[in-house]
Amino acid sequence: MTSAAGVNPLLAGALCRCPNCGQGPLFQGFLTLGHTDSGDGPAVFVIIIVGFIAVFGALIMEVVVNPPIWVLFAIWLPVALVLCLGLLRPLKGLMIAAQIRNKASEHRRDGAE
Repeated sequence: MTSAAGVNPLLAGALCRCPNCGQGPLFQGFLTLGHTDSGDGPAVFVIIIVGFIAVFGALIMEVVVNPPIWVLFAIWLPVALVLCLGLLRPLKGLMIAAQIRNKASEHRRDGAE
């Protein structure tokens, strides 16, 4: 599905571009953005993805190589940090693009939109 400007909103979001027009950066800084909030969804996905990679990577390394525990920490903590920082922005962009695509808005109890 493409937007009116001929841009795939999910691809644009993953590339941290505006899902509507595909132009410009979506974020003002590393973790800040304008008026759109992606909530906790991207952080949950990052935790699940990075946790799976880091835990099973460390487990496989422990079984195959059996290094001291400090070696596991020295390798897998930086890997987890780099993966978390590398995945957070694209997943935030994807979540924002999905919100725009599905016309999602915050639910209000008073009935106003």
